[in-house]
Amino acid sequence: MSKIITDSQILGELGETAVKKRFLTMGFQFDGRSRLEAGIDGIAEVMDRGKPLAKMIAVQVKATDSGKYVAEDNASFSYTVREHDLDYWRGSNLTIILVLYRQSDESYYWKPVESGVGLGGRKISFDKSKDILNSDAVDRLAALTVPKAGFGYYVPPLGKGEEALVNILPVKLPTEVFVASTPYNAKRAVAILLDGDEPGRFDWVIKGGSFWSFHDPRTSVCREIVDLDQVEAIETDLLAFHEDIDEQNNFAFLLRKALKYQVQNDLNWSKDRRLFYFRAQETNTPRTFYYESAKRKADAEVVNVARNKEDETRVEFVRHHAFAPRFELMADQWYLVISPSYYFTTNGFIPHSYPDALLSGKKRLDSSASLRGQVIMWHRFLTRAEKQSDDLFAPQQLEVKALQFGEPPKISLPTRVPEDVWGTPKQKEALESNQEEMVL
Repeated sequence: MSKIITDSQILGELGETAVKKRFLTMGFQFDGRSRLEAGIDGIAEVMDRGKPLAKMIAVQVKATDSGKYVAEDNASFSYTVREHDLDYWRGSNLTIILVLYRQSDESYYWKPVESGVGLGGRKISFDKSKDILNSDAVDRLAALTVPKAGFGYYVPPLGKGEEALVNILPVKLPTEVFVASTPYNAKRAVAILLDGDEPGRFDWVIKGGSFWSFHDPRTSVCREIVDLDQVEAIETDLLAFHEDIDEQNNFAFLLRKALKYQVQNDLNWSKDRRLFYFRAQETNTPRTFYYESAKRKADAEVVNVARNKEDETRVEFVRHHAFAPRFELMADQWYLVISPSYYFTTNGFIPHSYPDALLSGKKRLDSSASLRGQVIMWHRFLTRAEKQSDDLFAPQQLEVKALQFGEPPKISLPTRVPEDVWGTPKQKEALESNQEEMVL
């Protein structure tokens, strides 16, 4: 029996070739993948007047001969991606765009796959005037490669777009670290403090029989877990800027333990999610944090109660403002990397059983302004007048904390990230409507 190459195979090749040519004419490089590809047809590399920038975008091409797309009119249409493709794309470390090529009218449309809405995020809406793959899309495509993870990400500013905020806070370290020998490992030391009559204190680390802390253990319950005659205060720089990477990691762990102790009255730590989140004060009760923003007084409902639209007495979930912390040493300066996020509970205290869908939907609603505002809010929270009370907002006697934080750096960008990269108002309305349907 003779081998047959199907029309759909030929159309697929024509589509990939056409899209490659289109990227090349736009000034991008485009490298197709082998026949072993499982859902990414090629990699587009951003170039600046012929200079490769090592900024990559993964591309999946869907070609059709003719016919209309779903709900297509003169302004827009939609496309539903397959569930197993979406599952595959979600594991990518690159931004992935979907390019639709129609041979009959030589049309090219593109959209990031993460812009999907509806159940599972599979429905992607296209604007036929804005989402054309041509030279007008170059800046928007390049903006997709702006890093939003790692040491820090750019939060596009409002207005003219000349200034950006970086989500890192410089850490001002104490001048001394207290070091002592201990006969216990960390697990045993925790058990001893928990069994004691005094409240435990856990802003310390134990590594290889050595106890480290920014507070003097002789003045706290920690005297029970160290050799008192071996306590010594040494210069922080000797540990903070050690050349050995393992010692740097140990010091970063100490910083996180110290931070956890400093915020324990107001924030909980999620071991599973590895993030801090605002603690609810009462069951199913919102909480507001008042602070000074860049230019004015501001407030944020840091614990938000989502109620059923038809039955206001029924709580669907509680959303807590949160951030994932990471301490990084860069150019002889320690920084706290702030990655804003959210934590979901059923009533303010019990973890939600299905938080991922809620988190994904909420993050797709975040704009550049909201992310910028969250970075500022967390800075204001970490640098507020420290209090000895559980009440975040009542004036109390000041308490000096071990770690202090500077302002997030501001940098000037030669170009601004287009606001529509974060989602058009129409898309956000669809997402909000979809979340409301989930609550209903």
